[in-house]
Amino acid sequence: PEKIEVEEHNLGQILLADRVKNTPFEVGFLTDASCKVLCKDQPIGDAQRSFLERLVKDNYQYQLIVDQLYALLRHYRADGSSAFTFGTPVGFRKGDEIFIHNHFRLLLYYHSNSDNDGQEVHRIVGFEVVPYSVRHVETPDGAVLCAREAGESGGVLGDSSLPAAPLAEEGFALGDSTKISFTYDVLWQHSNTPWSQRWDAYLKNARDNPIIHWFSIVNSLVVVLLLSGIVAMILLRVLYRDIAKYNELLVDEEEAEETGWKLLHGDVFRKPAHSTVLAALAGSGIQLVGMAFVTVIFAGLGVFSPSYRGSLLQAVLLLWTFMGAAAGYTSARLYKMFKSTNWKMTTIRTALVFPGVVFAVFFLLNLVLWMQRSSAAVSFSALVFLLLLWFGISTPLVFLGAYVGFKQQPISLPVRINKIPRQIPQQPWFMQPVLSCVVGGALPFGAMFTELFFLFSSIWQHRFYYLFGFLFLVLVILCVTCAEISITFVYFQLVCEDYLWWWRSFLCSASSGFYVLLYAVYYYHSRLKLTHATGALIYFGYSFIMAYACFILTGAIGFIASFFFLRKIYGSIKVD
Repeated sequence: PEKIEVEEHNLGQILLADRVKNTPFEVGFLTDASCKVLCKDQPIGDAQRSFLERLVKDNYQYQLIVDQLYALLRHYRADGSSAFTFGTPVGFRKGDEIFIHNHFRLLLYYHSNSDNDGQEVHRIVGFEVVPYSVRHVETPDGAVLCAREAGESGGVLGDSSLPAAPLAEEGFALGDSTKISFTYDVLWQHSNTPWSQRWDAYLKNARDNPIIHWFSIVNSLVVVLLLSGIVAMILLRVLYRDIAKYNELLVDEEEAEETGWKLLHGDVFRKPAHSTVLAALAGSGIQLVGMAFVTVIFAGLGVFSPSYRGSLLQAVLLLWTFMGAAAGYTSARLYKMFKSTNWKMTTIRTALVFPGVVFAVFFLLNLVLWMQRSSAAVSFSALVFLLLLWFGISTPLVFLGAYVGFKQQPISLPVRINKIPRQIPQQPWFMQPVLSCVVGGALPFGAMFTELFFLFSSIWQHRFYYLFGFLFLVLVILCVTCAEISITFVYFQLVCEDYLWWWRSFLCSASSGFYVLLYAVYYYHSRLKLTHATGALIYFGYSFIMAYACFILTGAIGFIASFFFLRKIYGSIKVD
């Protein structure tokens, strides 16, 4: 084109480096074309050759878009069936040689129907691209030929999983070539797919084998039912029996106080160490929980169209921003209950504990991309906009929520706290904090393991994810699992007469974040083929952000659930 124009981007597209520009392809509606020249005899210097070699070796791809539809790349399986992927590779390697895709067959599918006036209307419902590597032949008059007569043998080199390439002299090996030409064909084909279903091909991979997702859901439900049975046993048998015994008026008082979790009634709600940090983490966790549920519900209802690129990520950022009020309110209520003395520091910690770490990691990764002159680097203006969202909207909302929380009465506790702390006896080996965290984090991770694989594949292998119904079920199961596993461990901790449960209840379920990080390491070695340290750094940087978010979210759920559980059971006994 005479002028490169960049499409306007939303915040999600900017962060995803989804920058759309116009191209010199000339495509007429319902007009086929053959061997149209995109550019001719472009010189290849040493710098360009080295650059192209790197792009091919690192499996770089580009994305063509027509009418908001991504170009699909069809791959054929050995059994004759086919599947689609996204992104067109720059080239491919065969042995020690590198070949460049320099001819493209653009397949555009259209559907015809009649409008209200009876006039025939054509709409684009599909877009495929087939890349080839060809060594073009130039005629005496300067025209470029892409193929010879059909029926003659050709030596085109192409990816074996692609359809048969057009016949040509040979593939374009980069080698010592000094010039390269790019050409393309345009083929229009009628399709029975209506315009309303044109995204089905893109979402098909996300809907393949739903039995895998259902199997994961059933496994997770079994774990939830097992934990629910344990909690029910505690509530209906042990606690009911103990409460009945402790509330029996004729029971001997000394006998009632010999053993049991009731012994800790004067210490169980004692202010924990680093209470303001715990309050800030709990508030940030509630902020993430609210953001996650609202996002998944809206996505499941179809609010975020795949044609509106970047809308999902933009919604996540905006929802997290406006959920800052919930974070401030939660931390303020806990602050008043703990009777802490520095409300400003607590509120500031709530506003910084999650976004501060995330922005620091994101800025360092972006700095590396800047140094590499990568197109994925976020501009300075976008960073400023993110800071404005953080400090201009989210932080004031955190303070607003905290203000409302401080105006409320402190959360009432069912028992009085003794002035002198009770001595904690030596704990059995199975109640050691590290072991509790290792076991406690495994179950929540198991609940989301399968869906985590599909999320990683969507992010790192250019696949659509649109199974938000399954994701909602997994999110609910995750919350229930975190709550029940923390309640179970806290109860057994109290049975062992250890009343320092506050941080244990948080870390027990929060440790699932460490499992997410370990899974990221496994996924990197088993699924990804990154040849440069920069790619690995980007991958592990974003994986750390995901694991940190999971750490805070699951920890807050376990902590809040355990608190209300203890508040309920200690409120059910009579204490002098």
